[in-house]
Amino acid sequence: MRYVTIPSTDLHVSGICLGTATFGSEITAEESFKMMYQFTAAAGNFIDTARVYADWLPGGHGASETTIGRWLAQRGGRDSIVLATKGAHPDLKAMNVSRMSQNAISADIEESLRCLQTDYIDLYWLHRDDTAMPVADILGMMESFVEQGKIRYYGCSNWRMRRIREALDCAKATCIQGFVGDQPMWSLAEWNPGVIGDPTLVSMSPELFGLHCATGLAAIPYSSQAKGFFTKFARNGDSIAPPMKRRFWNERNLARAEKAMELAGQMHIPVAAIPLAWLACQPFVTVPIIGPRNSMQLAESLTAADIVLPPETVEDLRAG
Repeated sequence: MRYVTIPSTDLHVSGICLGTATFGSEITAEESFKMMYQFTAAAGNFIDTARVYADWLPGGHGASETTIGRWLAQRGGRDSIVLATKGAHPDLKAMNVSRMSQNAISADIEESLRCLQTDYIDLYWLHRDDTAMPVADILGMMESFVEQGKIRYYGCSNWRMRRIREALDCAKATCIQGFVGDQPMWSLAEWNPGVIGDPTLVSMSPELFGLHCATGLAAIPYSSQAKGFFTKFARNGDSIAPPMKRRFWNERNLARAEKAMELAGQMHIPVAAIPLAWLACQPFVTVPIIGPRNSMQLAESLTAADIVLPPETVEDLRAG
């Protein structure tokens, strides 16, 4: 397993991050335990969750964090795991109401610590932004949680480029750590315009990509395999399911998928590994988050762990 260090931190993480949104809910606790053991047996050490995961299911609140906490208690060795979770997400029934306050984030952190059965979080993501709140105030809040020892580092998820730029500039001006990473939606396959149901989700854009290149800010992208688009295209071609077509069926993605299939054949690896390897070979530290539904999907994704694509191949895939 290839490892990278997130810049400006001592977080030495596996080149693939295990996403756990459905652990303990859509995926049973037993199967979730099995995959976490499989991931760590392959030298993976970076696990990502969120306070809001499974809140959309009846009785699902806290399922992911609770499942991880039970697994950590059974496994032991907490210090060998780089554990990331997210807070400050609006209530799903009131997405227009911000929860970016000291009390709300403190409550999220305390609940996360309790469910995860740990006394610190290695990397804490602000799951959404509140553009009405000055970034200086937000960073000040987060620094207070670092000082309390509740979290070690923090970053942003689904923040737009202008606000991230402001936060980075503010941190530099005030001599604080600030954001050490960004968690955007990003894959080799680009979403079709207008099909992302949640307008608060933020995809990697050319402008945001430029900011990462200029600053070296790490990216830890979710939806890194575009909900399985490349595997499903390789298996079904133009018979791919209508929801997938609505999301990803466009000229650029089809060209990228054809190239990914050809490259996977040449390398004798699953096509699912190509978008992960592509992300891992960007000009700044990038650690893709995977969301396997079973052990077989996890095994396929892990084949990307040690692949280094030549720069010309990375650019060829980007060009589509």
